[in-house]
Amino acid sequence: MEKSSEKLAAEAGAGSAEAFRALLERHYDLMYRVAYQTLGQQVDAEDLVQDICAALPKKLGSFRSDSKFESWLYRVVVNAGRDLMRRRGAQARAADGWGDMEVMQREMAVEKRESLSWLARAMGRLSPDLRETVVLVLGEEMTHAQAGKALGLSEGAVSWRMSEVKKELRRMALAEEILK
Repeated sequence: MEKSSEKLAAEAGAGSAEAFRALLERHYDLMYRVAYQTLGQQVDAEDLVQDICAALPKKLGSFRSDSKFESWLYRVVVNAGRDLMRRRGAQARAADGWGDMEVMQREMAVEKRESLSWLARAMGRLSPDLRETVVLVLGEEMTHAQAGKALGLSEGAVSWRMSEVKKELRRMALAEEILK
């Protein structure tokens, strides 16, 4: 007389490799069918069933012999399929997010290059005394006092020059906007 699936599950849960093999032979097609219907793709269903088979020995500990083994196994496969789809959805959303972030970073890089290019052109149009002041204060990150010492000017004169630089750059930017 053939053992019931419930009896085989209890024996497999206790460590019987023979009972586990018998369970798989008996129910592999059921697991594959449910996985395929849940996921809709052969490769995904095959992968999912393989994952379930690998995890099944541990999962058998949660099987209660007062219910039908097939019902329990059905829930295991459906839940594993749902988990897989949820993970893929999260991965897809994450990938979309990374894609959006990549697009945004590229756009920012283009804007930065354009701004730097404009700034370089604008700097070339500044008078030499304003340009050298900007180079020391912004380029070399000197304080106004340090730049003043390097240029032989007072700290106030350097501050005035930096104010003039800002005015000139604003004027140039506005002039270019009007031309667009």
